[in-house]
Amino acid sequence: MRVVLLGTAAGGGFPQWNCACALCAAARAGELPSRTQECAAVTGNGRDWWLLNASPDLRTQLIATPALWPGPGPRATPLRGVLLTDAEADHVAGLTELRGAVGLKVYAPPTVRAVLAPVRAALDRYTTWEWADSLGDGGFVLAGGLVVTAHPVGVKIPKYVPAQVPGPAAPWVTAYRIEDLASGGVLVYAPCVGAWSPALDELCAEADCVLLDGTFYADDELGTAVRSGAWQGATGHLPVTGPDGTLAAIARHLGVRRIYTHLNNTNPLLDPASPARARVAEEGVEVLPDGAELVL
Repeated sequence: MRVVLLGTAAGGGFPQWNCACALCAAARAGELPSRTQECAAVTGNGRDWWLLNASPDLRTQLIATPALWPGPGPRATPLRGVLLTDAEADHVAGLTELRGAVGLKVYAPPTVRAVLAPVRAALDRYTTWEWADSLGDGGFVLAGGLVVTAHPVGVKIPKYVPAQVPGPAAPWVTAYRIEDLASGGVLVYAPCVGAWSPALDELCAEADCVLLDGTFYADDELGTAVRSGAWQGATGHLPVTGPDGTLAAIARHLGVRRIYTHLNNTNPLLDPASPARARVAEEGVEVLPDGAELVL
């Protein structure tokens, strides 16, 4: 299984267009590498590729990745579809960039498929795609020899959703377990995590690699007074640090390759020379650049 990190930043990218914080200023000055909004691509055979989320920067990301270039036919593409973890704008806006592709298949939780109904209707005017329930019993098999199961990890409803129907208890955010039948390699893809559960811990324990939500380094990062459980409820993301943070949880899985993604523009992990980066490195957890490729 090959995995390409097409983008590794949270919504707005890095630097964020309307932010003058020290990190964004350093990126504009060329002192820190810029990052596009979080998205990845995966394949089991090198020919059939599946997107993990569809960021607003998708066009740029596809052009920067030769394995995803079209050909040999004029409109042939190696893309077979998209697996959506949630309905946040930074994970679904890129679907419109794919409107010229024929025969794509999109997997998503029922709540996500429901709120994207207007987008689906608009896309159907270009070409018909198949939309499937990612939470169906038994999981699903992707072209290229990948077996996938989806697992609820959060209930945060995007701000643009006008009414909470179905209610907030519904699974709005999922992680994916992706297994390569040929190699046996297992990837856990969890760029949005609102709560750490025994089920998620078990998924990480049996994985070869985990792409994990690293949005915020600390629960006071945005200068708010929100703390602990209230923080994760307000943001939909567990912080990296703190007694309930993801670093303490993922540090238990020493035999697993662990990588933070979906980094907010305020996150000190964006700076390779920061004490924050040194701290996660001490735990064996990585922060990789856009375009990095993994082989499982």
